[in-house]
Amino acid sequence: MQGRTLTGLLALVLVLLSVCSLFVGVIDITPASLLSGDLEQIEIFLISRLPRLLAIFCTGIGMSVAGLIMQQLCMNKFVSPTTGATISSAQFGILLALLFMPNSTLWGRALFAFSTAILGTWIFVWFIQRIQFKDVVMVPLVGIMFGNVIGGVTNYLAYKYEMTQALSSWLVGHFSLVLRGRYEIVYLVVPLVILAFVFANHFNIVGMGQDFSKNLGVPYNLVLFAGLTIVAMITASVVVVVGSISYIGLIVPNIVAMFKGDKIRGTLVDTALFGAIFVLVCDMIGRIAIYPYELPIELIVGILGSILFVGLLLYRLKHGRKAISTKEVLDFFKGKASKNTAKHTTERGERG
Repeated sequence: MQGRTLTGLLALVLVLLSVCSLFVGVIDITPASLLSGDLEQIEIFLISRLPRLLAIFCTGIGMSVAGLIMQQLCMNKFVSPTTGATISSAQFGILLALLFMPNSTLWGRALFAFSTAILGTWIFVWFIQRIQFKDVVMVPLVGIMFGNVIGGVTNYLAYKYEMTQALSSWLVGHFSLVLRGRYEIVYLVVPLVILAFVFANHFNIVGMGQDFSKNLGVPYNLVLFAGLTIVAMITASVVVVVGSISYIGLIVPNIVAMFKGDKIRGTLVDTALFGAIFVLVCDMIGRIAIYPYELPIELIVGILGSILFVGLLLYRLKHGRKAISTKEVLDFFKGKASKNTAKHTTERGERG
């Protein structure tokens, strides 16, 4: 019941924030004007605001689920599409598309991004499987170093062939260019997330090791590479449309795991909902922080993600892998409320 309460609460918060997001922007749009049939505002709503909201949903849900799958398969809470070189590989694929197929469509660039993201993620896992001492920090460090190598090659080719300006749109994530007709690739996230839910138990088993998987009759290599392919395709879909957004796949699964544990099927829905909420909140902050101008969401996610990550590390150092129950959170706020009530009562008594 506590798990369902948390899921319902996240869903309710997401709905409320989504309604608010539709009416936040440079151009004022009100529900009354939409209901009255104002054609100009309806057009802006359908071409810009609604596609942007759908892209935010797909980005938050997709990147969060991708991070959860990677952490489960690698059995490491610090692995994500950012620290696993998946995002860097997708950016490299986009650059190759711009170099060899300059007139390619968005789908053409997506195919290059899919291929390089899958290959880069597979190579990363191949590397960590050959590390004898798999320290918690060593695995993401290998991914960061491998991603920096790919990023260095990408930047070198971009400078050499004067493609830095063309590539810059995919180096920093933002939703300002999301319009109807050029964002639909991100819808690929939906069937991929459904596949992740269907094979969630298999990912749990594979995360326990090759010998354990074979004893239960689960094909280790097949499930491992299927999971990594899902992660790579989700990440590439987001990078092609929105650009690079860090921290989502790292922070969101860890925060949800603090409340729901590490079982992927039990946390998948909450991870998806909280990921969408996190991206939506960051996008709204970016739109109103220096209104009427807009900050890239990568900047807001980087700031909030860093703060949350430091808090997460401090919690892990103090409590380890212990999960927080919903009852503890409610008791905490009830205790605060009781203290405040007692304080105000005492103050009134002293004044009297």
